[in-house]
Amino acid sequence: MSVPRPAAVIVLAAGEGTRMKSQTPKVLHELCGRALVDHMLAAARDLGPEELIVVIGHALERVGGHLAETSPDARAVVQREQRGTGHAVRTVLEEVGTIAGTVLVTYGDVPLLRAQTLAALLERHAADGNAVTVLTAEVPDPTGYGRIIRDESGAVLKIVEEKDATAEQRAIREMNSGIYAFDGLLLADAVKRVSTDNAQGEEYLTDVLSILRGDGHRVGAWTAADYTEVEGVNDRVQLAFARKVLNQRLLESHMRAGVTIIDPASTFIDVGVRIEPDAVIHPGTQLHGGTVIEAGAEIGPGTTLTDTRVGAGATVRNAVCDSAEIGPEASVGPYAYLRPGTVLGHKSKAGTFVEMKNAKVGDRSKVPHLTYAGDATIGEDVNIGASTIFVNYDGVNKNHTTVRDGAFVGCDTMLIAPVTIGDGANTAAGSVIVDDVPPGAIGVARARQRNIEKWVLRRRAGTKSAAAAERALAERAQQESNQ
Repeated sequence: MSVPRPAAVIVLAAGEGTRMKSQTPKVLHELCGRALVDHMLAAARDLGPEELIVVIGHALERVGGHLAETSPDARAVVQREQRGTGHAVRTVLEEVGTIAGTVLVTYGDVPLLRAQTLAALLERHAADGNAVTVLTAEVPDPTGYGRIIRDESGAVLKIVEEKDATAEQRAIREMNSGIYAFDGLLLADAVKRVSTDNAQGEEYLTDVLSILRGDGHRVGAWTAADYTEVEGVNDRVQLAFARKVLNQRLLESHMRAGVTIIDPASTFIDVGVRIEPDAVIHPGTQLHGGTVIEAGAEIGPGTTLTDTRVGAGATVRNAVCDSAEIGPEASVGPYAYLRPGTVLGHKSKAGTFVEMKNAKVGDRSKVPHLTYAGDATIGEDVNIGASTIFVNYDGVNKNHTTVRDGAFVGCDTMLIAPVTIGDGANTAAGSVIVDDVPPGAIGVARARQRNIEKWVLRRRAGTKSAAAAERALAERAQQESNQ
């Protein structure tokens, strides 16, 4: 049987989440590169609902703004007073009207819930002709959860909260996830009849099941294969657990697709990362955002990439790269920092203790070590000597430096932007270049050296340096006298 397309998916995300102890709304806490609520919305989209609805309330402007930016296809419905899950659904129906067809109700804090599990719930709901089908799970320790009470046929009789359960009922390990597939027309009627006669004075969606069963309708259930899918995130401990589970899923998916991950325990990958087959990920690597690793590239150890593209066959070791583009067979690191706007060409190099920002490096050009290159264009087949600084900031403006094809920049050169080093030009080591160097010329900008004899003996008397100098001078004098 094909999975029926739901008429609507309602995601409940209005709660405060006080146990997170955070200024950030619970549903906006990040998990593997995506907010909690966005994980649920991504799973919901895979079902192809006719309408996607998110109930918001706490931190209204912040959550609403996030949804407007990341999920413009979702309709936000405001629950101004959080008076329970039943009240949240009733608020939706009062605003959008009765929804004919299947209505799936889920939550913004269950990031591990897979679309295929929800699809199985919808399929069972349609196949059994239920008024409502609840998603359940068998948990090792059901303490704190509502228990599913079934009859001999497997139909759900009721859900009993732990505080109201008998000893026999507490032994039941099948728990209520709070996620349901409803007949939309029956839901619209039943949710109006939910009572607030409980300790919290709230309207609970759970009560809709009893109302529908009391009306003679069938209430069914579908049990998730993996109970961790339906566990919500309510505090930082559960957030860390969810991150571990989701990260493991992502790692396994990449490995089964042909990626070598040396040590999954020390590797962390966001959901938006793409890695091609035959890439190798070494220990201590973090891949964030929309990072792309092409075939045969080697990343790590000890590397963090964010929104960075790494070309085929490139190597990146012990580096931090943010919004950079690393060309095929290029080499980065160890201990390099590539900042936004950095683009490395084919077989180029950004080596040890090199920092780049808004720098374009041509094919086969090398920046081997101890260099800062900011706001620069470096042509092809260029060598940048050690300790070269592209001096791009004058205290007010950022200025650009251009080093053209085939140039050779000597060690410890200061390039004071704006300046251009012409094709095939050189700079002498230790130079401070303030003017353009023409093609094929060498720029020399340093004072002539002069040695002041016996300065150390006069100005540093009594030091180890003075003692060493005295010995050397005495030896030299002795050698001269023997000649």
